[in-house]
Amino acid sequence: MFFLFFLIWIIFNGQFTWEIAAFGVAVSALIYWFTCKFLGYSPRTDILFFKKMFRVLQYVFVLIKEIIKANFAVIRMITSSRYEIEPAVVRFKTNLKTTPARILLANSITLTPGTITVLQEGDEYMVHCLDKSLAEGIDSSVFVSMLEKMERMDQDR
Repeated sequence: MFFLFFLIWIIFNGQFTWEIAAFGVAVSALIYWFTCKFLGYSPRTDILFFKKMFRVLQYVFVLIKEIIKANFAVIRMITSSRYEIEPAVVRFKTNLKTTPARILLANSITLTPGTITVLQEGDEYMVHCLDKSLAEGIDSSVFVSMLEKMERMDQDR
């Protein structure tokens, strides 16, 4: 939060000099102290925020990587004359406890080419896969493990 206050100070000043920066550090520290003292904020909240943002960015990069991998797998399936495509509908349950994590998992599955989340009720999912090979390990995918880690971070608060 301190860095956000300092960044706002610099932006509102419209220029950067060492005097403005020094005064901005003092003002930002004062506002940060006030926020911690009277609004129930703490440096621990900042640390948890940055850890969570790191996990979210990591999740986005893994999602992009999985989308690219699935694109190539689907292209291989479609263009190969030797490969017999066998669609499958898979049901599985997860240990995800929060609604946002469950919805994020359903959307991540749908964004990955070759799979569509048909139904999500509570912790149960029904996923249509273009081929049964795409269904292998879907219940213990990298998405599930990363979302479980994010949920544990929220519980540690």
